Amino acid sequence: MGWKRRLIIALAACAVLLAGSAGCGSRDARGQDGASSPPAGRLLDERDQEGRPYREVGGEDAPGVGIEVTPDTDGGWDVRLTVRNFRFSPEGTGGRVAAGRGLARLYVDDRLVAVLRTPEHRLSARSLPRGTHRVTARLHADDGSVWAVDGEPVESTADVTVSERDPGADPDAGPDAGPADTPSATGGPAADPAPGPVGGADGGG
Repeated sequence: MGWKRRLIIALAACAVLLAGSAGCGSRDARGQDGASSPPAGRLLDERDQEGRPYREVGGEDAPGVGIEVTPDTDGGWDVRLTVRNFRFSPEGTGGRVAAGRGLARLYVDDRLVAVLRTPEHRLSARSLPRGTHRVTARLHADDGSVWAVDGEPVESTADVTVSERDPGADPDAGPDAGPADTPSATGGPAADPAPGPVGGADGGG
């Protein structure tokens, strides 16, 4: 075999190896089954009241949330979220966006009261004084952006009404004690949250 032919064969083998390496790299990027990584949405111009941009996602894999608010035995309120296609990120998670991951922000009458990394939270009695209040849970990505579907934030809202009670029914109340606040109603549950703004008592806001 002449040296020219040996050189041609060597070059051909090199090309095959390079093509094989490129192919392996492509499989690694797309996953074992050849499917591409799930998209993390696209940022919109719309923003929430705190200036955080909306991150639009769509399809059946879009996250959803429902909220239920019930009174507890100590005069406070138990908040429970039901999420779909969503996982809470643990404390210390960086700002890299992953599809269906993040945290929830809890608002009372559009005022931020808690950042949640679990589906359960307790509100004190002072958080909901006498009257009717809107308790809203909104889902965020780990970079702070708001998960959104069809241009609307993925959130759920429950209306909660707190009314007066007879102070004589409270064994700790003195004879001169004034009216006290007590839970009298709860926000409606949303057991099967759907993508987009799905609410408790009123379908979200």
